Amino acid sequence: MTDPRADTVRSPLDRAVERSGRALSRARTEGGTAGRNRLRQLEITVVISAQAGLAAALAALLAQELLGPGAHVFAPAAAVGTIATAIGQRARRTFELLIGVGLGIVVGDLLRALLGSGSWQTGLVVTLAIATALLVAGRGGALVGQAGGTAVLIATLAPVQPGLELPRIFDALVGGLVGLFVVALLLPINPIRVLDRAVEPVVTRLTEQLDAVAHALTRRDADAAQRALEDLRGLEPDIGRLNDALSGAEEVVTIAPARWHRRARFRRYADATQHLERLVLYARSIARRSATALQYDEPIPPALPDAVARLGDAVRELKRACKSGEELERTRELVRQGAELAGRAWSQGVRTFGEAMISDLRTGQSELLRATGCRPEDANGTVRRAAGAGEAEARPPARARMSRPVPRRPAGRGTPGRRPDMFRPPTRVA
Repeated sequence: MTDPRADTVRSPLDRAVERSGRALSRARTEGGTAGRNRLRQLEITVVISAQAGLAAALAALLAQELLGPGAHVFAPAAAVGTIATAIGQRARRTFELLIGVGLGIVVGDLLRALLGSGSWQTGLVVTLAIATALLVAGRGGALVGQAGGTAVLIATLAPVQPGLELPRIFDALVGGLVGLFVVALLLPINPIRVLDRAVEPVVTRLTEQLDAVAHALTRRDADAAQRALEDLRGLEPDIGRLNDALSGAEEVVTIAPARWHRRARFRRYADATQHLERLVLYARSIARRSATALQYDEPIPPALPDAVARLGDAVRELKRACKSGEELERTRELVRQGAELAGRAWSQGVRTFGEAMISDLRTGQSELLRATGCRPEDANGTVRRAAGAGEAEARPPARARMSRPVPRRPAGRGTPGRRPDMFRPPTRVA
């Protein structure tokens, strides 16, 4: 008889070819991901550049019309600063800008009146202005920068050119308001499109690596499970961009009347994506425990890889339903199927790391149900019932056999020394 292990014996050349194939596949995947990221970045760059140019032109025009002739440099600069800040922080940036200018003027005027003008006075004015701004804001940012910059202008230019305070405040106000006007009314971004583009790389890599873990469990390839874990650990930059996109989309649906009709869809999308980061953490744990279980040569029931793959299918379906605006029942059904498979795998026999993997699977399934709008207790109950059904299907409980009726023996033919009522069937267990 042929030894089945003989098929697994490979030459060093075979292993080198296999490693080269994996490296080429990984390079293609990473290259495609990088290309999509560059395309998304190019689109965002074009939109922000157009917003900044339009805001600068309008701010300069309004400053000339409202504040009179003069070099109103700060108005377009403030507008551009508002536009160029991180998406989702523009309203806060404008508020910080105005507060920073006010602090710089108050501190600069007060100290210049007390100490006079000069080089060391300028340094002291800026030091105190920055310290005051940090105490107010609690961190760096536009408020601190504007407070320091305004203090420098007041300390150095006010002795030569008096009356800078009021124009500076009005320039900041005009520039900031124009920047918000452009973002909210003239060129608002599409919040759903921003979310779609930010969610896509996270969902793609998450589902691909869940599939990779399922294949690794099927083939008992611990190295493949470890590679999937490393790839899932590389999702942090994409998750950061997703959080920024959520903040920016929320800002747009809040301040842009043209996008108010998308509020309900945004809320649904946001409620779903806020659970995605936790799901990535559970997926990492599943991959890590899969690699360890395979390294320890633990048994892997056939239903366990299927449960992992079904979790990836449910994530894909959730993304598709959120993008199209359809109902989420199909996602919930895939989660229930995955929970049944996890329960069946537990009944088929697992050990330490297999049990931990099933626990992570069930927690991730519950998190995914919460992403569809289920309450935490409802999500946990659904997963628990589905897993129990899978366990019962694979291994019916003993009490089901105990409930079978026992035939009554004929009277008078019992065992000597026992009462006849000893032969009554046991009470049926609920």
